[in-house]
Amino acid sequence: MPTQRITFPGHDGAQLSARLDLPAGPHMATAIFAHCFTCGKDIPAARRIAARLSGMGIAVLRFDFKGLGHSEGEFANTSFTTNVDDLVAAAAHLSAIGMPPALLIGHSLGGAAVLKAATKIDGIKAVATLGAPFDPGHVTHNFSDALPTIKSQGSAQVSLGGRPFTIGQKFVEDVASTELKACVASLNSAFLVLHAPPRFHRFNRQCSRDFRGRQAPQIICHTG
Repeated sequence: MPTQRITFPGHDGAQLSARLDLPAGPHMATAIFAHCFTCGKDIPAARRIAARLSGMGIAVLRFDFKGLGHSEGEFANTSFTTNVDDLVAAAAHLSAIGMPPALLIGHSLGGAAVLKAATKIDGIKAVATLGAPFDPGHVTHNFSDALPTIKSQGSAQVSLGGRPFTIGQKFVEDVASTELKACVASLNSAFLVLHAPPRFHRFNRQCSRDFRGRQAPQIICHTG
């Protein structure tokens, strides 16, 4: 399937590096894929999902969040909220080129971000999350040992996946204060949740409470 390398301006003007995977045949719809915390647009999961969807007529935009991969900016100056804002910017770019997104897909923290972004983007018909935390603050367990330093000094360098990243207090406070319950409850689009146990059971319990009264279709399933 043809893939275009493109850039587009993020919420603050930083140029974000992206790939737009296009169908070889008729274009039926467009999706945006949000990668996991400190990952990137070229992880195997993103490539495979984009390839399968484009093979079914769905174009997929996958991009590096600010400060990651080939995108401009400093990762230390980003937060969960800026990621959500960049998803909104990605949707605006697609709409400007005549390909407004109808599907949002997110992996891990990217899944939490698309849930938040879905309430800010018009025309979203479906949202799919893969291994997404219901509580975005859960991501801080990846660098829990550094939290006291981040609090006292404002930031700290941590190792994630063998790579160094600077995490700031702004990021920690932002994910800690983010609440997805209202976003999920107000979601008017179809919703697919994929999880591996045991996190699936916690997510399912929370969603079962918060999905009461939703009219849109939803599927929550585990992969193991």
